[in-house]
Amino acid sequence: MKLNDDIHNYYEKLLLSHLIDLGLDQTKSAEYLADLCCISLNLLPPRYIRYEVDMAFYLPQSERFEMEMKVKEAVARAQEFLDNHRG
Repeated sequence: MKLNDDIHNYYEKLLLSHLIDLGLDQTKSAEYLADLCCISLNLLPPRYIRYEVDMAFYLPQSERFEMEMKVKEAVARAQEFLDNHRG
């Protein structure tokens, strides 16, 4: 078993989707995005899964909405931090 292939944090997928929705993948550098992802993910609780289908079928809509809201808040906080601390 390879952990990097078999297990991943579901928040990573939600985070990347949100960054694309915001258009940050088109307007920010790869370095900024990497920093933004690290800071954002460190603000979020881990939610490890093996298969995406598990989340699709077993995650209540209310919990998914809550997770998406946490991602939005974490990204906003991370952006504020980066924008105030980058030279």
